[in-house]
Amino acid sequence: MTRLISDLAIARGDGRYPKILSKLSKIDLLILDDWGFDILDNQGGQDVLEIFEDRYNVRSTIITSQLPIDNWHETIKKPTLADAILDRVVHNAYKIKLEGESMRKRKSANLPPKVLG
Repeated sequence: MTRLISDLAIARGDGRYPKILSKLSKIDLLILDDWGFDILDNQGGQDVLEIFEDRYNVRSTIITSQLPIDNWHETIKKPTLADAILDRVVHNAYKIKLEGESMRKRKSANLPPKVLG
């Protein structure tokens, strides 16, 4: 996520912003890793809203996060912007909650993956 927000800020400055948003809107499956790791300022939040707005009910997006959905508002500075983003993300979402040890920890201990039922 951090790299995406940074790249969009640079693209806004050099004129590539509309082209990048257009490309992001056409990707069949967009995967955003580590949602909530950094707090989104107003511009970063606006950028994310633009992406989700273009993709809403048209393309698929996977978001990974270690932060519970109930805490996602805390990662976006502007509350109304947070409401708009989360409305587009959570409304039609399938939520999968994983529990247990990190896969990295399990691999380093040579343990088999834990299957949830």
